[in-house]
Amino acid sequence: MNPPSILIVDDEPNNFDVIETLLSVQGYQLYYASNGQEALSILDTVNPDLILLDVMMPGLNGIDVCKKIKADLQWKIVPIIMVTALSSKEDLALCLEAGADDFISKPVNRLELCARVKSMLRIKQQHDTIQHFSDLQRNTINVLGRNLQELTGNLVLSLSQELNTPVNGISSIIELLKVNIKNMDTVEVQLLLDLADQSAHRLEDVTNRFLLYLELELASLQPQSKPIEETYLPVATIQARLKSQAAKVNRKDDLVFDLQEIGVRLSKRYFLVILQELVDNALKFSQTGTKITIQSQVINGMLEISVHDQGRGMTKQQIAKVGAFMQFERPNQEQSGTGLGLAIIKKIVEGAKGKLTITSIYEKETTVNVSVPIKFV
Repeated sequence: MNPPSILIVDDEPNNFDVIETLLSVQGYQLYYASNGQEALSILDTVNPDLILLDVMMPGLNGIDVCKKIKADLQWKIVPIIMVTALSSKEDLALCLEAGADDFISKPVNRLELCARVKSMLRIKQQHDTIQHFSDLQRNTINVLGRNLQELTGNLVLSLSQELNTPVNGISSIIELLKVNIKNMDTVEVQLLLDLADQSAHRLEDVTNRFLLYLELELASLQPQSKPIEETYLPVATIQARLKSQAAKVNRKDDLVFDLQEIGVRLSKRYFLVILQELVDNALKFSQTGTKITIQSQVINGMLEISVHDQGRGMTKQQIAKVGAFMQFERPNQEQSGTGLGLAIIKKIVEGAKGKLTITSIYEKETTVNVSVPIKFV
């Protein structure tokens, strides 16, 4: 972090030397301007955190310079301490009316000067911190706004349906039970409750994916502050997880594994999300009985993971548009989903300094490749 910069404006070079001596032990970056016009002309170059401004100068006096600086939105927030030999209340009032934040009398006292400088720099630092968070918030809102605007059409087609379908299913089952439960046997009631449970799980899955995407979107806008997490998952654990996932759609035997035992620089949660989303897409968009191959190998310090399916494939145009809520040819397909899977993978991989690539032959096959850094040795 660069030291605070202070611009000293005084037509007497000796006064600069005095102030430089008084502030030298503080480690500030000091700049000098011999008159008001020069001070105004070097603001962009110096970008001061504080200005020490002499009142009595030929040409543009300190009060006029102060007014001009405070009238400029770019420099309005820079604190100005007026250095003056004047002592009347009227003169000091003129300094304050011009926009000065503080003043100090000549001859300058070292302790007083250091105290006032520290106070003003603290105020400037607090303002900069608030401004930083304000800019971050505004950028976050702008990015989310652009994304939401871009994705509105896809949200209407996919997310709303994915939310409404299970909600309507649950509501219909509850209404049916309320009206007919006295005339239904245990088997019928259990069947309806199972259907409601399935709808509830589907609703939970959609909600969790949407929240995860927002979490990743917000994380991508903030500087890295947390230590890098590392995960080691045995191959047997990964295979068991993915087979259990495939078993829910009766496709456990369709999975083929060729995995290398290695740890990665990712949280366990994110690593599992990548694997499960890759397999989920392959299961959705390929037929039962066709093989899905999950492979991994280490290349140049990166774990390269690939999932290949013999499904409907994607065109180059579709691959280029991979993003949140983007489902292709949905009217012609019966697959459910928000289209968030690949977008979530992409966000996680980019955050880990990895890479996502897709190769596909339309209506024949697709291979999704993900590379993430391996664990530190």
